Amino acid sequence: MIGRGRIKVLIVDDSAIVRKLLTEALAGEDDLEVVGTAPDPFVARDKILSLHPDVVTLDVEMPRMDGLTFLKRLMHYHPMPVIVISSVVESSCQAALDALRLGAVEVLPKPGGPYSVGDLSVALPAKIRAAAAARLPRVRSLPAESKAPAIQPPAFGEGLADRSSHAQVIVAIGASTGGTEAIQQVLSHLPADCPGIVITQHIPAVFSRTFAQRMNQTCAMEVKEASDGDLVGPGRALVAPGNFHLLLRKCDGAYRVTVRDGPLVCYQRPSVDIMLTSVAEAAGAFGVGVLLTGMGSDGAQGLLRMRSAGAHTIAQDEESCVVFGMPKEAIRLGAAARVLPLSKIAPAIFASARNAAATRLAS
Repeated sequence: MIGRGRIKVLIVDDSAIVRKLLTEALAGEDDLEVVGTAPDPFVARDKILSLHPDVVTLDVEMPRMDGLTFLKRLMHYHPMPVIVISSVVESSCQAALDALRLGAVEVLPKPGGPYSVGDLSVALPAKIRAAAAARLPRVRSLPAESKAPAIQPPAFGEGLADRSSHAQVIVAIGASTGGTEAIQQVLSHLPADCPGIVITQHIPAVFSRTFAQRMNQTCAMEVKEASDGDLVGPGRALVAPGNFHLLLRKCDGAYRVTVRDGPLVCYQRPSVDIMLTSVAEAAGAFGVGVLLTGMGSDGAQGLLRMRSAGAHTIAQDEESCVVFGMPKEAIRLGAAARVLPLSKIAPAIFASARNAAATRLAS
């Protein structure tokens, strides 16, 4: 975390046009200063040592050394906040998500395609401020992926008098900065028959499908990017597509999701508030709401609505957050019944969901 004064930014990209666009996107911000640019990691290394930037923006595909290799070395020898700005081709989506696992604070698409220069001028300054204030995540290598989690949780339905009762329980998880890794950790410790899960993560449209596919490879339940009308129930987790809101509705005793366009909420689309509010209305006391790491206040009001509807509500604690923004606001509002470190959130979801299922049996 930086002290007082302007946030110093170093831009690393092999494209002179992109370097110019990123510099111009930050030019009007009084608290931000681009102290230098670099066309490749070797020049970047020297400028980091001489200019002492607070935040680095980093391309993935560059000559002489790719961005992931540089990020690994940077986080090992000189850890600092890094925002990856990647092109939108599928291979770069994979690399960008790998970068988050290696310690990057945030990932953004390069301007162009569905992501315009106008979007960049709004998103980039806010992301840089969040990165400068972030607690650096613990750096991890890239392990081999498998369908089953390393530690297989117990079956959710085991011991329930009516094993089908948990079909009426819904878990809703919202996150922003640092959330891709936090969500991965939570889901990987939940069983294959966990009640249905809906997820809103602030993530660019081009990365949300790859994010869901990666979690599907490493978690016990099915994980997919949501499509309009998808059923959600035990053993399935649905991720809001980037740039679309995700809502839960109940129809003929079953839960389905609605995926729709709409105005930004708390400067976000998808919005955690929109999703959590819909879960409060559709599931009521049979909901479990979870708010994880992230900048801003999105999700706090929605979590409060869930708690008011009788749902179990959980917020991640400050110490384990990359950015303690969204959970902090929820705690301030009294929306979180429990405040827990990330490592204890999966067991708390499991216990809360079983309590909700037992409540249904008793009702």
